[in-house]
Amino acid sequence: MKNMEENSRRAFIRNVSLTGLGIGMMQSLPLSAIAEGSSMAGPAMHSLAGPDMPFIPKRLGSWWCTLEDLLWSQKKITDKIKRRAAAFAEADIDTAVSYGFHIRFDFANYFGQLHGYLADVASELHKYNIKFIEHYSCNHVERPRGEAEFKKLHRTQRHHTLLFHDPKAAAHAQYEGHLFHDICEVDLRDGSRGYALQYQMETFCHNNPGFLDMHRKYLQRLEKEVSFDGYQVDDMCNYAGLATCGCKYCRERFKKDYGHVIPPFGDKSFWGDTKKPMLQWGNYENPVFRDWLKMKDDSVADHVKMVKETIGKKPLMTCCSSTGPVTLNAISLNLERIAQHMDFFMLENVGTNIKSVDWIEKDAEALQQKDIAAKRGNVPTIALSYTIYEEGAYLGWGLARFWGVANWASTMQYRLIEDPVDSIEMEDAIRATNNWEIKYSPVDFMEGKDMVEVRLVNNSYNRANGWRGTDGKEHWQKVRSWSEQFVNNNIGYRFLRAEELADAAALKAEGTPLVLDSMGCVSDAQFNAIQQYLAAGGKAFLALPFGTHDEKGNKRSKPLSGQLHGKGLHMVETATSGPVVEALIKKGLFRPAIQQTAGDKGWAVRCRDHKGKMILHFMNTDMVAVPHETIRDMGNSPILLNIAANTRNNALVFEVDTRKVPLTALNILSPELKDRRVPVEIIRKSKNSATLKVNLDGVKVYAVAQ
Repeated sequence: MKNMEENSRRAFIRNVSLTGLGIGMMQSLPLSAIAEGSSMAGPAMHSLAGPDMPFIPKRLGSWWCTLEDLLWSQKKITDKIKRRAAAFAEADIDTAVSYGFHIRFDFANYFGQLHGYLADVASELHKYNIKFIEHYSCNHVERPRGEAEFKKLHRTQRHHTLLFHDPKAAAHAQYEGHLFHDICEVDLRDGSRGYALQYQMETFCHNNPGFLDMHRKYLQRLEKEVSFDGYQVDDMCNYAGLATCGCKYCRERFKKDYGHVIPPFGDKSFWGDTKKPMLQWGNYENPVFRDWLKMKDDSVADHVKMVKETIGKKPLMTCCSSTGPVTLNAISLNLERIAQHMDFFMLENVGTNIKSVDWIEKDAEALQQKDIAAKRGNVPTIALSYTIYEEGAYLGWGLARFWGVANWASTMQYRLIEDPVDSIEMEDAIRATNNWEIKYSPVDFMEGKDMVEVRLVNNSYNRANGWRGTDGKEHWQKVRSWSEQFVNNNIGYRFLRAEELADAAALKAEGTPLVLDSMGCVSDAQFNAIQQYLAAGGKAFLALPFGTHDEKGNKRSKPLSGQLHGKGLHMVETATSGPVVEALIKKGLFRPAIQQTAGDKGWAVRCRDHKGKMILHFMNTDMVAVPHETIRDMGNSPILLNIAANTRNNALVFEVDTRKVPLTALNILSPELKDRRVPVEIIRKSKNSATLKVNLDGVKVYAVAQ
């Protein structure tokens, strides 16, 4: 009875909190929080929260499914559903995401019992007011080719819940009258069915009307048979890569939309050096090749649009582990291209191995996705962190808090060759951290507004056109280097992307400087907007080259950099050349709002305003991974078992510009400190400055000053 009462209490609290999540999201900040040269969120944007957003996830967890679950509705399975739903509630998870029946059309012969199982899960979760998001990959079927591929699949992809067709049966496999063989992509090399070697999958073509019809009808069936609250339709890209697709539908579309014919495979003027790995194929000097990549992106975007139209107002998201590198062109993974149809934006964050503690390089991807979500209408951003053990789950949660996004915790033991004997369920891995958050620091990430001191430009035209500088580095490498230096110097930043860069009014709406590094591809509209911004007194740091090509990748007769001028324009070295940010600070060209003067430099600080009160998040950049003695992942990296820290002097001192960071009474809290609160000493030096003394003893991963 006591447990039932507690679960009912949590359900009531969760219901109340979800109802009011959007309130105050776009409220104006008090004037004290805004100063010249700083901002808290960028330009105002319409919010989709409220009536247009049915719910906003905060603490997500993977609802792992196994092959045994197809035995639904046996009592063993239904009892397991009930136990696990109760455990999710105890772990304060507000949103569950189905995980396991991934390569969905492999289960076409079993959709009846699969949907019955999922409907039962949804019903049980809804008793605790836990939302349930469907998660599956729509555009593949597992088809290992040969014994070696068969064994590799069973070693590395166990988390897909493997149940694929025998080769002879596969020739007849179908759904809604569409033979799978008939809707596959076509390999441009030999006319065979498209094959994703990294996942042992045959791939369906995003342009094939038979596939689109099949997927639409399946979604309609799902809507009727399972009460999902949202959808993650995964892998909206092309894992077979540049080898596909040569089907008649793709050839017709390329001719109709772009006026081109796909050249024969091996034509170096189009394909480049195909002796290189597939991700490096293609001659970006050829406009026909660039158009082909754009057509492939268009195909995926149209498919996503169809999915959104089919599910209606229910939120939609897809996988996106990366947004920046040129190599993503090869698999048509382009989040910016499909963003207009998405409601949640999800980033796969840290994995299960020891490399997870080196998180700074992920900061750029996290903030890039936040900006994409912001321009979509300030919709939720979600960081997905994989783990085997509790310490990894805590690390992922800490990063989500540092970034100001929702946390999706997920165990991943099923991707190892065998499950560790001491592995734990996902809800057990995240329970203690979630419970602590609810009790001591229930911070609503949606109402938080980042303190922004500089706008870092990531211009997607450079990626789309495969542009690289004479040093061989692409624009994204430069951007990521700036991001890492900002983190190391506790500088608040946000991303500014291609569309906003062409909007002079948006550029002039904020007093924070722009950073423009190695932007070879620049449109006339972007150049004019930047010039207007500079003419109005705006400040920018520019590292050449700039504007050597237009937005379509065509080379200009003269770089636009020669025409760019203004008192606020400062020429700087590229970020990959060394500590450029520190040089700017020493020269007095940039003054951070927070400057550390004592204590270990391993702690990064991020400031976020919550309804007029500043909260400071501390994340350790100098963690030490404690590896598992025997267990390794598929890349032969040891699994993360525990975390230590190199940080020793945790008595930190900061000089703070209180015009940008208005301070009120603060206490340090952390799950590592349990219920202890450590007061922060604030020494007022003048009207506009203060010294901040922070003691992080006993903390090795994350803390918050609130």
